[in-house]
Amino acid sequence: MQKPFILFLLLGLSAFAQKRPATDRPNLIVILTDDQGYADVGFNGSKDIPTPGIDRIASNGVVFESGYVSYAVCGPSRAGLITGRYQDRFGFSRNPLLAPKDPTMGLPLSEETLADLLKKADYKTGVLGKWHLGAHPSLTPTKRGFDEFYGFLEGGHRYFPEEWTLEESQVKAQYDGYRTKLTRNDKPAENEETDYLTDALSREALDFVSRHQEEPFFLYLAYNAPHAPLQATDKYLSRFAHIEDPKRKTYAAMVSAVDDGVGALLDLLEELELEENTLVFFLSDNGGPTKDNASNNAPLRGFKSDFFEGGVRVPFAMQWKGQIPTGIRYEHPVISLDIFATASALAQVKPKNELDGVNLIPYLTGKNSNPPHQALYWRNFDRNRFAIRTADSKMILEQELEFLFDIQADLSESKNVISLDLNRKNALSEKIEHWKKLLQDPAFLGLLEDKEYNKLHPDRFTPDVAEND
Repeated sequence: MQKPFILFLLLGLSAFAQKRPATDRPNLIVILTDDQGYADVGFNGSKDIPTPGIDRIASNGVVFESGYVSYAVCGPSRAGLITGRYQDRFGFSRNPLLAPKDPTMGLPLSEETLADLLKKADYKTGVLGKWHLGAHPSLTPTKRGFDEFYGFLEGGHRYFPEEWTLEESQVKAQYDGYRTKLTRNDKPAENEETDYLTDALSREALDFVSRHQEEPFFLYLAYNAPHAPLQATDKYLSRFAHIEDPKRKTYAAMVSAVDDGVGALLDLLEELELEENTLVFFLSDNGGPTKDNASNNAPLRGFKSDFFEGGVRVPFAMQWKGQIPTGIRYEHPVISLDIFATASALAQVKPKNELDGVNLIPYLTGKNSNPPHQALYWRNFDRNRFAIRTADSKMILEQELEFLFDIQADLSESKNVISLDLNRKNALSEKIEHWKKLLQDPAFLGLLEDKEYNKLHPDRFTPDVAEND
């Protein structure tokens, strides 16, 4: 790894960094993990997986006890985060397929990304890791506002470089994408990578911050850990000899690798005296799929892909030293959509589209004592499933299945009270019906329709042949 050299160089350069007022277009770092359980961070009570690096964000700032994402699986959740809008507004209702010839398979060009927005304020923008918002050339990160990209376009990836044996042009099936070489900007990264994937992304994050320390920047650090496949190096596995379950042990090692990277990034911000100029968000893209990767969502009910709390309520924290309170736990519901709205307000840039998130800063500083949201919503189009969360209620509707919980008193959603409170059910149902009018049908077939898509697009992975003049 290049980390020791980079840090040595940075210490020499830090004396020359031009300090900006903390509120003058502050830097933004969004750290997103993949399939991490609610309970698998120290700030939410983890005992068997120490996360001292991630926990520093919590102690330096705020833990969102009711922190949500806008969907319960990867792709739609990321589409919501990167646009600040409920993804069903623009038809991103499913996990997109790897379809590099399809310009409709991903984030529509009608949508402004967070990088697009911040470029208007002269931010340098970079994304590292998992994209999952489209593989067509018109949909890749460098076409969606990002100056720099190092990672992969697919929905998942293997972690050891020796397993990255395919060029993009050699992909013949959906999950071949897990074995592709990484992409740097718009070109294959060849065989330059030798590090375990999580370590590589952490290394690149340090490099990005070091190169852009004297100007406002936005870094979207989208780790794919601890998403399957469960793979970790001996360095991290050796820390968890106390965990007997081999799946849980490897999962813990993967989380620990992320934690090392987060800790190194926070160290760097401190060394460069950028902490007061930089907002740092940490969250997972959805709840843990407990059977698949041995994650822990306790005390929440459910897991990835459903709308119980375990599917959409995630570990979520932020810091902005000197500007928001430190070491507090904020109880009102917030959502990943709020990151975009917060950045828009602080950069003083008007968004192109109507946002569903809000600027969190006045709520955290006490200038606004009201809840940030009256209600949060979720839709699974294919299951005809809807959910709503208000201050004291959580309701899930799916055809004949109906659930209503007093969420403040019943965090684990153990007692369904829908038959006991028809007035509340009707009031919440009315809110959902109103919200439905804002939504679109899915814009593309998703991961669960892989076979159907292949029948409709038999040339899905066939390279285009250039015509002769």
